[in-house]
Amino acid sequence: MSELQINTTQNVNIMFTAASVGERILAYGIDLLIKVAYVTTFGYLIFNLGGLWEVISPLDNWSIGAVIILFLLPVIFYTLTFESLLEGQTLGKKALKLKVVKIDGYQASFPDYVVRWFFRIIDINMMSGLIGLISIIVSSKSQRLGDITAGTAVITLKDKVTINHTILENIGNDYKPTYPDVIRLSDNDARIIKETYETARKAQDYKTMLKLKEKIEEVTGIKSVHDNSHTFVKTVLRDYNYYTQHM
Repeated sequence: MSELQINTTQNVNIMFTAASVGERILAYGIDLLIKVAYVTTFGYLIFNLGGLWEVISPLDNWSIGAVIILFLLPVIFYTLTFESLLEGQTLGKKALKLKVVKIDGYQASFPDYVVRWFFRIIDINMMSGLIGLISIIVSSKSQRLGDITAGTAVITLKDKVTINHTILENIGNDYKPTYPDVIRLSDNDARIIKETYETARKAQDYKTMLKLKEKIEEVTGIKSVHDNSHTFVKTVLRDYNYYTQHM
């Protein structure tokens, strides 16, 4: 599996692991089984037990085709529907802990999912998926043509996680918080702050650290009592952990 570096709009590099070809094929297989189960089960219930076939069989071929296409709409729009509702995951991707993300750090949007879904015609339906397979193998970010066009990638969420990769901070039982307004932050805000902080700290990027401090003050309304940006951000993260663990 290749490492995927995503550069956010704040010029922060976040590392993810791109989903392997095998994982993507397996997720596709799970989704395919779900589609087959739908067609088999509901096809039998509606057309056979429900008697729909007897109703439409005397009709012309165009009318029969229209009814069948209507029945297959959930299969046709399966991927687009689930990726939109589950924020980048179908049931197969969710089972394998895979997710579609934008390579610019944003959450993928509905138009992105539409582009990926439309390009399935080329990537998957043509040549039995050979085009998409070759594209994933050749691409530096493991992208099929739909991903390249939409500016997305499929990542795995199964990375080994330690406390350094989460929003958690080691704080003692006697810790006394400084900034109660940190509760205005969300878990996602805290995660982005920590990732930016760790990146800037390791690179000794004081300019980014200062911008991060100013952004936190702007969002939360906190008035810093620390002159040092590094100390301020570290305190904010510790305070956030304290309040979320004691609420």
